[in-house]
Amino acid sequence: MTKPLLLNAFEMLVPVHQSPGLWRHPDSQASRFAELGYWTDLARTLEAGGFHGIFFADVLGQYDVYGGSADEAVRGGVQYPTLDPLLIVSALAAATERLGFGVTASVTYEQPYLLARKFGTLDHLTQGRIGWNIVTSYQESAARNLGLGRQLPHDERYDRAEEFMDVVYKLWEASADDDAVRADVESNVFVDPARVRGIGHSGAGYSVPGPALVGPSPQRTPLLFQAGASSRGKAFAAKHAEAVFFSSSTPAQARKFIEGLCAELSAVGRAADSVKVFNLATVIVAETDEAAAAKLAEYESYVDTDAALALFAGWTGIDLSGLDQDAPLEYITSDGNQSALAQFTTLDPEREWTLREVAKFVSIGGRGPVIVGSPTTIADELERWVEEGGVDGFNLTSAVRPADLLEFARLVSPELRRRGLLADAPAGATFRETILGAGPRLASDHPGLRAAGVAAGV
Repeated sequence: MTKPLLLNAFEMLVPVHQSPGLWRHPDSQASRFAELGYWTDLARTLEAGGFHGIFFADVLGQYDVYGGSADEAVRGGVQYPTLDPLLIVSALAAATERLGFGVTASVTYEQPYLLARKFGTLDHLTQGRIGWNIVTSYQESAARNLGLGRQLPHDERYDRAEEFMDVVYKLWEASADDDAVRADVESNVFVDPARVRGIGHSGAGYSVPGPALVGPSPQRTPLLFQAGASSRGKAFAAKHAEAVFFSSSTPAQARKFIEGLCAELSAVGRAADSVKVFNLATVIVAETDEAAAAKLAEYESYVDTDAALALFAGWTGIDLSGLDQDAPLEYITSDGNQSALAQFTTLDPEREWTLREVAKFVSIGGRGPVIVGSPTTIADELERWVEEGGVDGFNLTSAVRPADLLEFARLVSPELRRRGLLADAPAGATFRETILGAGPRLASDHPGLRAAGVAAGV
């Protein structure tokens, strides 16, 4: 393998992200999740350790499916309370020089006109180090509290997302020329009105006649992430994403997903290598394999199984309480996160999962693999995922936060650098340049430019 890995820390502004119960571990600093210093210190350490970005997950409601209430999730601090990740990015950018920030925001509950301003602002303030994880959201609790009454059907959310993307592309790419902001003292022109135009959008869900509120930023459009694994989600990713986040549990599963994605990309006229694929992983590392195995065994003693089932039920939208934990898990179509259930049913035909096995699997690290060992063992396994699975990089999460990420930076990053598998982000590069290795703007074959061209009359 010759290409360097891409590494993001997979984080969330919550007490418990992916490993219910581990907040009780003596090395955990999860209780500091609302302290700015916790995050700025972590960002600096990650940047020094060769990480290219922090990928911030987000949800807009409680996990209240398991047992018909949010009690188990709330008791365990499972993604509750949750802070707004958009509001922390400026501080993290000021504390770092090269680290990028991928932030989750929902097309179901945001307005495109205002979200375009938020990301345009952050693109300016970070000098182009911002990315957007596009989600449609999957929680009934969010729908109830944000005015919908109930969750929109799965495919209808993606229909809404398509028009949403048309609007933001027009705002970011077409409503102002690169040289619209002149700041010309002699002519008394700060912004040339001839170089600013309304986008004239009128559609089924949105009416946005005017121009963007923010002028052209370093990337214009933020680096676009997407994490859907349903059929609609994969089609949406092929059209819009520049980086895809997937939670496969084996390299073979990752390879199958990537082959399907490449076919989808070809169908919409995009190059097969135009999208980078990140797989979720939790790394538990120590100086030796034996010490790492002992660490995992210790972690397992802190697992909160009921909270883990509350997390999984919240992902899928299916109440799993009261079911036979040793019965095979079957796929059920729901309006929740379809990829979460599919991972343990239709996406893995070689294995039949029981609810008990799923609960154990997601208790440490969520839905991705848990990789345990010495720095050499960890580096070997990451290489294997690239060679056999075809992934470009990893979204790495901690079981004990932030200890596992700090130990990765201390122990694994030097080994990856020694092998030529980890390179720092170039100084002054945008997030898009760092991840894709190309220019700061959308690629010429990206469908977003076609939508923008219509708005600009091109």
